Amino acid sequence: MDVLWRPSAQVVDAANITAYRRWLGGRGVRPGPEYDDLWRWSVDNLEEFWTSIWEYYQIEASTPYDAVLPHRAMPGAVWFPGARLNYAEHALRYDGGDMPALLAVKEDGAREVSWTQLRAEVASVAARFRLWGVGAGDRVVGYLPNVPAAVVAFLACASIGAVWSSCGPDFGTRSVIDRFGQIEPVVLIATDGYRYGGRVFDRLATVAEIRCKLPSVRHAVLVSTVDSGAAAGFTPWGELTADSTAECDFAQLPFDHPLWVLYSSGTTGLPKPIVHGHGGILLEHHKSLGLHFDLRPADRFYWYTSTSWIMWNILVAGLLHGATIVLYDGSPAYPSQDAQWSLAAEHGVTFLGTGAAYVAGCARAGLRPCDQLDLSAVRGIGVTGSPLPADAFRWVYDAVAPDVWLTSVSGGTDVATGFIKGAPVLPVHVGELQCRGLGVAMAAWDDGGSPVVDDVGELVVTQPMPSMPLYFWGDPDGSRYRESYFEMFPGVWRHGDFVTITARGTVVVHGRSDSTINRQGVRMGSADIYDAVERLPEVAESLVIGAELPDGGYYLPLYVVLAPGAVLDGDLRARINYTIRSEVSPRHVPDEIIEAPGVPHTLTGKRIEVPIKRLLQGHPVEGAVNLGALDRPELIDFYVDQARLLAQSRASVDSSRG
Repeated sequence: MDVLWRPSAQVVDAANITAYRRWLGGRGVRPGPEYDDLWRWSVDNLEEFWTSIWEYYQIEASTPYDAVLPHRAMPGAVWFPGARLNYAEHALRYDGGDMPALLAVKEDGAREVSWTQLRAEVASVAARFRLWGVGAGDRVVGYLPNVPAAVVAFLACASIGAVWSSCGPDFGTRSVIDRFGQIEPVVLIATDGYRYGGRVFDRLATVAEIRCKLPSVRHAVLVSTVDSGAAAGFTPWGELTADSTAECDFAQLPFDHPLWVLYSSGTTGLPKPIVHGHGGILLEHHKSLGLHFDLRPADRFYWYTSTSWIMWNILVAGLLHGATIVLYDGSPAYPSQDAQWSLAAEHGVTFLGTGAAYVAGCARAGLRPCDQLDLSAVRGIGVTGSPLPADAFRWVYDAVAPDVWLTSVSGGTDVATGFIKGAPVLPVHVGELQCRGLGVAMAAWDDGGSPVVDDVGELVVTQPMPSMPLYFWGDPDGSRYRESYFEMFPGVWRHGDFVTITARGTVVVHGRSDSTINRQGVRMGSADIYDAVERLPEVAESLVIGAELPDGGYYLPLYVVLAPGAVLDGDLRARINYTIRSEVSPRHVPDEIIEAPGVPHTLTGKRIEVPIKRLLQGHPVEGAVNLGALDRPELIDFYVDQARLLAQSRASVDSSRG
């Protein structure tokens, strides 16, 4: 494959990972000259590697750990038992004074929050939480856009040992309750609305409904984002941040004390409430953002995200490295498609992160940001959310900057990080991710559990990571956790991605091997959409598919089987879209709604989402579907025709562009 970029000797010498290597060498650890040597040492010597991260980043613990990893069982590994620490203490320990810790950008303006102000607001909110009786282990939830209040609330929550959880205000009531209702929060912090694409969306009615459906909530707080007005029974956010006498007091917590609950939706049932710990996230995000994203105190770190996506948590972790984190609340393409590049130019962003779909869309639109914008401050571009197509790799170097480090990464909410990373000391190859992350014992396995190289396999992790989930909330015997990751290969994490690991150590990601819908980096279970759509009397059954396409596009059709007498006219299409937009998420409104003669199932009654997805991605029927395992194999002919029509449509579009 073509090499698009090679780091200069100056870049390699200045990289954080090079400084870390020198530090290891000073302690007698010299794995070898190549990155792959360092990676191999890190996974073969897990205890030594993670101890080095602890020491290199000077993790502060009020009590020392008794051991690093007493046993390596998966699931069930216990890291650094005995240690007591606090994530928020580390996030706020950089002495930035009046320098900006947060740069909050909206569609209609921007403002800075200094390190001093951030610490003061966190202390004030934490003091109010304590006054309300919120303690270690209690849950605090945020229904908030990507604004400073979300960061402050999370850090205040972490500082006292309460457990944080959040989702964006574009989620409908049902999706929010399906998430927050599982963890029984005692405090709800919600927004009055949000701006997107030049429009204001009032959420006061939704917020009131959410509170009514969360009976565990004892205190509710309203953050005024769009000045929609007050809400009865809600404390204004300004009251929580007004205590200028409060000081930060960080609870010292066990290494595996819950930090937050994130959600990763499956194809059936409620979203999985994933619990991560203070210590595991602290170590992983020091390593990940420091060594793989190369963050430093002088950086301005931006990633387009919502509070529903793990990239928000990773963005906040930029504070661990003293970087200014750039929060953006708005549409990624408003007022024009180049909005994110314009933001980077205007605000001096040094590391810009965004979704692969956005970059691919810019490439397809023929944009050339370098012709109109000064992007000289940007030294790194991060991309995630879905595989980045080869043409989009080339477009970055042709239309954005010829000498920028492009790092496409892949991982998941499940581990709050990436398995596949970048490193500024490595070249960038077209269509390939640079490397496996340090400390990540990742491999590609065939169906028989044997590792493969230069061939497609299931992404597996054969050794534990500190940021693997502690457990799922409400899963006392761990059965749901085990079924999610360890059912295919007992004792080995199977993530649900198809990947190819090349002989030189780069990785190609082919997309999800399961049927989770992943649009713009936000995962949504198909069950969420079925539950909403199939409550309409006209819809007897439905099938939703999220398919990553070879040209970098993402196709999200909804097939509906109509009830007797129903007609799929414009009115029904509009009501289906409205139902999904209001009850599930506007990001997951389908590209098309198509009437289908039926939905094929396995003989045990499960909808066959993955085989249909493979058909739409261009796989032949014999390689995508086991007809003998279906209840109505004759239905497959309809979906084969759908795949053919999709291929013809996209070929026609490409031809017209040419």
